[in-house]
Amino acid sequence: MAGCESDDDPPVSCCAFLFRRNKSRAPLSKADTFALDHNFADDIKVAQSHKPQPPAAPVDEQANTAPRKRPSVSEDLREHMGWEVGKELGSGHFATVRLGRRLVDGKVAAIKVIEKTVKESQRGLAKLEAAILKRLDHPSIVKCYDMYETEERMYLFMELMEGGELFDRIVAVGHFTEQDAQDVTYKLLHAVKYLHGQGIVHRDLKPENVLLTSSGPGGEVKITDFGLGKIIDERSTVMKTACGTPGYIAPEVLCMRGYDRQCDVWSLGVIVYILLCGFPPFYADNDAQLFKRIKAGDYKFLSPYWDKVSPAAKDFVTQMLLVDPAARATVEVLLSHSWLKAQRLAAEEAEQLSTVVELSKAYQGQKRLKAVFMAARWVTSAPSHPHGSSLEISAA
Repeated sequence: MAGCESDDDPPVSCCAFLFRRNKSRAPLSKADTFALDHNFADDIKVAQSHKPQPPAAPVDEQANTAPRKRPSVSEDLREHMGWEVGKELGSGHFATVRLGRRLVDGKVAAIKVIEKTVKESQRGLAKLEAAILKRLDHPSIVKCYDMYETEERMYLFMELMEGGELFDRIVAVGHFTEQDAQDVTYKLLHAVKYLHGQGIVHRDLKPENVLLTSSGPGGEVKITDFGLGKIIDERSTVMKTACGTPGYIAPEVLCMRGYDRQCDVWSLGVIVYILLCGFPPFYADNDAQLFKRIKAGDYKFLSPYWDKVSPAAKDFVTQMLLVDPAARATVEVLLSHSWLKAQRLAAEEAEQLSTVVELSKAYQGQKRLKAVFMAARWVTSAPSHPHGSSLEISAA
């Protein structure tokens, strides 16, 4: 990692390492602090270990209080919920994700399994995520179908995303073409606009929390992991909890003087920067130096990695990574930026085409209904045929 601070050295060797290293780091949760020199949780564990223990129960009592057999995940899901468990799709800091198939109809889902042995705060984050996701309906946000809770575990039934993380796609290809980056950015911005319109701030946007529907070229991107999400309203738009993932946290969050939904714009700006060049804008040997650079907005469009990127793209990123959240571009302003003009026009054309199709279907339905009505009216008003012969009506 030596040399990361030098502006003259190519950043790829050190930043690619940092980018990969950050993938395994836990986001800073509500219980975490940016002062990482003392762990009070360890002190609590040590104090608890020295508490006097109650005397052991008599032998006959121990026999009557034998622990109940703990059901496995497979037993839980098959016997109580009617799901068959498949392979493990991934694991996080307090949950694993398994492939699931519903026995009654073959429907597949990604099942997030949270053991109740984890901290109560972590279980609370899972419940919050389920509550947020179940109230959302957007094509670029992962759906949560249901949540089920047993004595041992919590289960979240999520939309299956077979393309993996955006992070892994970036690592595989190095960086996106500018057009691909524009397409992804436009969809993510629309999703964030929808979230903010619903009174929800994500607070942990990063490539690991963006999933792909498939690994092919047509895979759609969707935002996931709302464990650090916050529901706000008109009376409580300012947040104070320091949370997020180092490298993506907005400077106002680090300053801990209160922040609003603009923190999501900053994090998304970091993602767009990475999409265009393959490495993060802020990097350092340790968190203290990293946070210092973030708070100063200390980043550059380094040559030769940015030489072929358009001036419009650089201006777009610059507007997202302004330290002052009041000066930082809003989601609405960014969606009207010239860099996204092609995507905006394509979306408008698609919307117009969809409207035309819906109107056409409605018109055809009205036309068929009118034809049936007129035929029925003609039949009931027509005079009877002589000799009792029947009248044949042939459908066109």
